[in-house]
Amino acid sequence: MKAHIGLGRRGEDAAAGYLTGLGWTIIERNWRCPEGELDIVAHDGRGHVVCEVKTRGSDRFGDPLEAITADKAARLRRLAWRWAAANGVGGTRVRVDALGLVSDGDGFSIDHLREVC
Repeated sequence: MKAHIGLGRRGEDAAAGYLTGLGWTIIERNWRCPEGELDIVAHDGRGHVVCEVKTRGSDRFGDPLEAITADKAARLRRLAWRWAAANGVGGTRVRVDALGLVSDGDGFSIDHLREVC
């Protein structure tokens, strides 16, 4: 397995653990449709939340959340609507959050931005 794929998988596992620690329920991981993939779909106790996870081995090349451009945010919103339609959930009730993870050696530091789009 390539190193960056392993890092990404560990980051998604850490993000799911972080969200579970907040009391959230993980509904799906790596949900796919022809238009793309959602990393995590969760429920925060009030509504459904799509979580985009960006993981980096260090902050040497900047904050991982900088990778979420306006185009990426628009794509995430479209995918959230697609997931909502496929699961009978009203799309306006689905929020999109982003989690930026940077490896700190033993684990990750996590930056959680709510309602990125």
